[in-house]
Amino acid sequence: MIIVLKPQQNQEQIDSFVQKLTSRYDVTVNTWVGTHSTVLGLLGDTTAIDDEYIAAQDVVEAVRRVQEPYKKANRKFHPEDSVITLPGGQTIGGGRLALIAGPCSVESEEQICGVAEAVKESGAAFLRGGAFKPRTSPYAFQGMKSEGLELLSKAKKKTGLPIVTEIMSIEHLPLFDDVDVIQVGARNMQNFELLKRLGRLDKPILLKRGLANTVEELLMSAEYIMAEGNQQVILCERGIRTYETMTRNTLDISAVPVIKRLSHLPVIVDPSHASGVSWLIEPLAIAAAAIGADGLIIEVHNDPPHALCDGAQSITPAQFDSLAKRVTQVYDMVQAL
Repeated sequence: MIIVLKPQQNQEQIDSFVQKLTSRYDVTVNTWVGTHSTVLGLLGDTTAIDDEYIAAQDVVEAVRRVQEPYKKANRKFHPEDSVITLPGGQTIGGGRLALIAGPCSVESEEQICGVAEAVKESGAAFLRGGAFKPRTSPYAFQGMKSEGLELLSKAKKKTGLPIVTEIMSIEHLPLFDDVDVIQVGARNMQNFELLKRLGRLDKPILLKRGLANTVEELLMSAEYIMAEGNQQVILCERGIRTYETMTRNTLDISAVPVIKRLSHLPVIVDPSHASGVSWLIEPLAIAAAAIGADGLIIEVHNDPPHALCDGAQSITPAQFDSLAKRVTQVYDMVQAL
């Protein structure tokens, strides 16, 4: 970190500020005195230093970080790709395309078990399904909650597929014992108290990018989880809000290689939420596989026109079967290049 001091600071003021830095943070300070200003170079772990606090000091003119503020998620400190491995042997990362599929929301035992069996047969390694549903309207279907989690567990017992489902509140955590991968949705990406609590679990966390958040903000949210001890983080690009109105969101396909350049964490893509329309899911999924995504999370419903949630962006099990074959072929072909 580099701190530029305001001009005409006397030595006593500089020494006092340096003393404040070294007593408050675990850093050493190098000082360069120029013709018009003095520059301080901070060496050591600067992750705990609040840029805004430093900038607010009377003697400071500017603050600049030399390295990114995320350390644990940073590829510079962890050059090898991380691979998330579940007790059942399922993996995300490591050169295999992980397919996560299932309905937006759990509606009945027949529905979730039927879809789980179908997507497993087509190659899905994980079952997704919403029990707690964040909705824009307070009058929309909010999910079956604890009953939905029970039905997901029944589908897991029947198929062996590990469960991926979203958590809305820290208060719900005791209900998630049988959940294999806890999803943090776009709306909760910066719910830092929730992230810190999840960071104290020994369980993979699937972290979705917020609809108006930068890649760096996504990585900083991952850092909140990892700083608490949980290194099992999966990042998800699910589309961001732009000026375009033809789709629900705009899939930032460039985010996949950008994140992979910056971080060692696995990256998956959600073409369902990115597009909002079922006919776009397959081409976006193929694009994600071609660009090197580690997995896909796709909404599959046995009867999309009558779905209680997001039917327009859901595909049928038959459509998923066709998609799974194509994206796997594309992924394997690109990996072989």
